[in-house]
Order: sequence, then structure tokens, then C-alpha cells
Amino acid sequence: MPENNQTTTGPVIDPIKTLSAKRIKHPRVDEVMRELDTLIYPASQDSILLVCGPTGAGKTTLAKHMVDTALDDARLQMESNLGVIPAVFVEAPSSGENDFSWRLFYQRILVQLGDNLDAPKVVYGIDAQTGQMLRRRASNGNSLAALRSAVEEGLRERQVQFLVIDEAAHIIRQTRGSRRLEIQLDTLKSLANQCGTQMILVGSYDLYQLVALSGQLARRTHVLHFDRYREDRPEDVRAFAGCVRAFENALPNLWGGQLSHYTKGLLENTLGCVGTLSSVLVRAARLAEAAGSWSVNALERALLNEAQRKRILEEILDGETAVGPSFTRVMPKIKRAPA
Repeated sequence: MPENNQTTTGPVIDPIKTLSAKRIKHPRVDEVMRELDTLIYPASQDSILLVCGPTGAGKTTLAKHMVDTALDDARLQMESNLGVIPAVFVEAPSSGENDFSWRLFYQRILVQLGDNLDAPKVVYGIDAQTGQMLRRRASNGNSLAALRSAVEEGLRERQVQFLVIDEAAHIIRQTRGSRRLEIQLDTLKSLANQCGTQMILVGSYDLYQLVALSGQLARRTHVLHFDRYREDRPEDVRAFAGCVRAFENALPNLWGGQLSHYTKGLLENTLGCVGTLSSVLVRAARLAEAAGSWSVNALERALLNEAQRKRILEEILDGETAVGPSFTRVMPKIKRAPA
């Protein structure tokens, strides 16, 4: 980055809120969205779709965009049938417990389905007039089995086509032993089969482990790579520059048209991860706001330090190396029949 270069700008209006809320539908999002759109359909044999990539790549933005798009596309259907919710977004809980909390996970799904968590979990359908779930009081209370039954019924009655589970690596990190992890994935696969709802697991490169758990899971699982932008690919450099311009245009009075000058340095520092770029620019905006004006010094202070960058790069390179075979597909040679 160049030396500090103070510039006077006009007034800044809510820069933190503006940048934090900014979602950029950049080429990586489009690429993965197109593939997901192709693979999400009724009666699909891909019960579980894994979207994995480096930390800070923008996977959460992708996950929320998927659900928002599905809801927008189904707006007319939802207006005519108040019970329909075609897509649901939840974050896999990291509860601090030794094992993954299915109870908390099911409760989060029920909240998104519009469930009243104070009532015992026996669901009997959706009221066509109000769009609310109907239930009666049950003797088994809110047991794990009752929560599971409520989730199954809710997903079916709400006609949920796909459930996006963000931070899905929490399931792996809170599970001890490959056999136990296989059971966790079987639980999700069973939920998908029972409800006709595809499970979209979004998370770090840890997710690639799941395809090697069993042949049955491997057959019903498809892996998608949410890649970073690489400095050695000219098309990636251009795409990342477009992301920087989008952030610059979001706050023209703050950056004064100068942010794009530092695209190369930002690409190198953020390792081509748009989520990390967003975090850096939010910090830079905050520092600039506190100082009363934009400066390159504020941008430099907002960058990842070398220890942070080195650690993240190590994780990315390890993940890219490990996940590579998951994206290698070889068409066997076919012998031609004799003439």
C-alpha cells in the first residue's frame, strides 16, 4: 500500500450500516447459484448438497441469497397459500456442548417455520386462512423425538423444497469419531427423505470429509466448490476488481473514487475472499469515520496482519489440496463394438 494520503471528502452517512448490509452478487455467487438451481428439484436423488470453500469467501451471503431468491420467485404462490415456505435458512448451532445439539438445531428450524416453541411439538398441518401451524397438546412434551416429528411435519406441510444449513462444519467439529459422524449425516439424509426437502450444507473445507464416510452417503451427496478469486487468473482479478468497485460505489463520498486504486493490494491481503474484503472495508470505514475523513492509513490499519493472513492462507491451501479429488471426475474409456 502507498504512504498515507489524506483526502477531504463530503459528509458520510451510515457507512458501517451501508457496507455491512451490502451484498454483492459477484461471479462466484452466480456460478454456484446456477449449479444449485440445476440440482435442486423435486424427487432429486441428491439428498445432500455440500457447498464448501475458504473462510471469508462469502458463503453465508450465497446461502442467504439462495433463500431470498427462492422466496421472491414463489411470492405469488405464497400469497395464494399462506402455509407455503419454499426455502429455509438456519445456522448449525455451536452450543458449547461436547456433542452437536440436535435439539437446538430442530428448534431453530421450527422458529423459521413459524412454530410456537412454547407448545408441545405435535403438528397436524397448516391453517389455510392464517398460515399458522395447528396442533394439540401431547403427553410427551418437547422430547427430541417430538421435536424431530414436528420438524418433519412442518417441512412437509410448508412444502419446503430445500433447507440451507450455514456453518455446517459445526456438525463435524462437535462430533467425535467417524462412526458417530456417519450417524449424524444419516440423520440429515433421513430428514431429507422423509420430507422431500433437499439439505444444502454450507461451510468450510471440513465438509469434504463427509463424502468419504460411506458409499451410501457418497451416492446421495454432491459437492460444489465456492472458490476464492486467485491472483494468477486474469478473469479472477477482473472479477475481484468489480467487487471492489461495487463497495466503492456504495459509499462514493467516503472513498472519493480512490478505493479502486488499491485493488491489487486488497486482493493480495484478503486472499481473494469477498467476505474478508467486506470485513476489511467495514473496519476501514469505521476508522475513517472516527478520523473525520478518508485516508490510506485507515485502509492499511484495517488490513489483515501478516500472522492472520498466513494462518488463513495455510487453511485455504490445505483445504484446496484436500478437496481437490472431490472435484476430479474421470469418464472411463468405452470400448467400441466391433464393426
